[in-house]
Amino acid sequence: MAEPFLIGEGMTGGYGGADILHGCTIAVEKGEIAVIVGPNGAGKSTAMKAVFGMLKLRQGHVKLAGEDITSLSPQDRVAKGMGFVPQTHNIFTSMTVEENLEMGAFIRTDDFSDTMAQVYDLFPILKQKRNQPAGELSGGQRQQVAVGRALMTQPKVLMLDEPTAGVSPIVMDELFDRIIEVARTGISILMVEQNARQALEIADKGYVLVQGANRFTDTGAALMADPEVRRSFLGG
Repeated sequence: MAEPFLIGEGMTGGYGGADILHGCTIAVEKGEIAVIVGPNGAGKSTAMKAVFGMLKLRQGHVKLAGEDITSLSPQDRVAKGMGFVPQTHNIFTSMTVEENLEMGAFIRTDDFSDTMAQVYDLFPILKQKRNQPAGELSGGQRQQVAVGRALMTQPKVLMLDEPTAGVSPIVMDELFDRIIEVARTGISILMVEQNARQALEIADKGYVLVQGANRFTDTGAALMADPEVRRSFLGG
């Protein structure tokens, strides 16, 4: 069986002396949406940071397109095709929308105007507001800027940490629609999400973490249909 396009396998590690992850495995195929859900403190964001190289692993490895990238820095992983959107502090508030997007293209030496046009097609409101300081935007629009900036690097994998935190249900639905569109272009999406039910609805694959370990792994639809998952993690 072929290896997944991106996999963090058997990841054990944490901050300081204490491990938060315990043999955790997260993988995503090309053009797939994989969602990490679970209770607060389950290690969801830590698993994402481990895959992106922001956490040193004591055990396990991370591979992208068959290449072992476990020892690479986050910056080197960006150069390999990984984009990461943190939950907070993910835009430059004093810069305009367009300047934020240009910052996303910092590693590129080619003409990125086509990518900029694609981001504006995906998020039309950003085109309208492109000369406005990003700090003046609504929470949902700021998230669009953050995702757009990550897309400017032309990532093969886009990693989103709680992309719908603090936005209204309508904005959440819209963001999820855009995430589906991004995946359809062949970009793999790995996402941590508090809104577990809505996230699993759009997920090809779901991981339920509890205390830093895999509790359930299946398709989004199968997890939604699993009585134990529903009772324990989706509110019945």
